[in-house]
Amino acid sequence: MIESQAVHVVITGASSGIGEALAREYLSRGASLTLVARRRANLESVAGEAPGRCHVVEADLADWRRAADWVDGAVAALGPVDVLVNNAGIQVVRRTVDTAFEDGERQIFLNTLAPLRLTTRLLPDMIARGRGTVVDIASMAGIAPTPGMLFYNASKAGLAAASESLRGELRRTGVHVMTVYPGPVRTPMETAGRAAYVETAASRWLTPTGDPRVLARKIADGVASSRARIVYPGVYGLSRHFPNLTRWVLDRFTPAVKALPAGEAR
Repeated sequence: MIESQAVHVVITGASSGIGEALAREYLSRGASLTLVARRRANLESVAGEAPGRCHVVEADLADWRRAADWVDGAVAALGPVDVLVNNAGIQVVRRTVDTAFEDGERQIFLNTLAPLRLTTRLLPDMIARGRGTVVDIASMAGIAPTPGMLFYNASKAGLAAASESLRGELRRTGVHVMTVYPGPVRTPMETAGRAAYVETAASRWLTPTGDPRVLARKIADGVASSRARIVYPGVYGLSRHFPNLTRWVLDRFTPAVKALPAGEAR
């Protein structure tokens, strides 16, 4: 169990959405934070709420080979990392035939390879100290792949599988892994993704949407109590137990993805 007070928490993708909500939640609990994202101004805004307790890192983690270059500086600033939250991610909702392979590749790099790079970089020190937590923000798309998100589904399924397997591997080491499966949560990414689909009545009632602040609180509580996984909103927990039914519903009722305008570059 890891309490928030005097803990060094790393949050990737901390400039908006779930990552920003997590940063504010952990700051309210007295933690020290390393905030990692591309938009430095956004990170500085969050860090300004707790002078002296935040280390800001401007980095594009899609360059996964260099995704851990900032770790030594963060440790020098705030001490060993107690909690790594692999949250940074991108989502492209588009027909597969309209998706440039490079856009798909970037999703794999950022959503899957960067978290694995950071985890393997920090894991030896956590094991040596006999304590630490890795939090992987996967997605319900990793359990119930949604049409229109070919690469995103693949990237989150890969992260989820890695996360679940690592938890078992690390049993009795003192290092815990928690896998988080958000469904739709009100963030700029969710808004953009929803807008890519043709709106239907079925799509409205089939997609309960959560609050990032509630999810952030659940994640921080889950770290403190060493939970194995979190599914939020909770109604989506049924998808883990009835995957075939879930996929039938998604295949049948997911609305069509809007086609790109004629001549628009992929």
